[in-house]
Amino acid sequence: MAHELARKEISTVGTIRSLHTLGPTGTNLESAAHMWLDRQGLTGDGAVTLHPSLESALETVPRTGEHALVACAVYPFLHTLVFENLLVCRMVDSFLAPTHDMVLAAGPHAPDKPRTVATHPAPASLVPPDSERHVVNSNAQAAIDCAAGKTEGCITTLVAARAHGLRVVRSFGRVPMVYTVHQVTEPAR
Repeated sequence: MAHELARKEISTVGTIRSLHTLGPTGTNLESAAHMWLDRQGLTGDGAVTLHPSLESALETVPRTGEHALVACAVYPFLHTLVFENLLVCRMVDSFLAPTHDMVLAAGPHAPDKPRTVATHPAPASLVPPDSERHVVNSNAQAAIDCAAGKTEGCITTLVAARAHGLRVVRSFGRVPMVYTVHQVTEPAR
C-alpha cells in the first residue's frame, strides 16, 4: 500500500512545468530550481519565477498541478509551510546538491570585520560574533543591501557577491543541501 502511494505521488512530478522559489536572482534556490528542471528534461520548456519569500509565492501560485515550490531543508519554517498547506501543497520530490560557495562579503571600502551584516535567517550563524545581524529574506537580498550601503557586510552566495561588486572577506565553501519540490494543486474533494 505504501509503495503504491509513493508511486502515485512521484508520478505527479511529470505534470510540473513551472517552479516558484526564493529570489531575487542569485539565490541557491534559483539555481536548484533550474537544476531540477534540467534533470526532468525541461530545459527551455520549464519556467522559474522568483518571489520575496516562499510563503508569498504560495499565495500566488496557480493550483493547477503544473506549478511547484522549490524549498531547501534549512528554509526557516519549512515545517509550517508544509503542514499549514497540506490540502494544496505536497512534497513530491527532493534531491541533494551543493549550494553556491557561501561567503562573508563586504563593500569595496568596508572593513574586513564588518560591524553590520545582512543575512538570511538560515545561514545567520555564519555572521561574525561581534557583528550586528540585519535579517533579510534571501542571500541575494543580503548582497543587494550590502552593495547599497545598508550594511557593511553580508552572508551571501559567491554568485550574488560578484554580481553586486562585493569583495569576499571569507569563504565557507559549498554546502551540501537537500532541496524539496512541493506541487501546488486544488484541494482534494
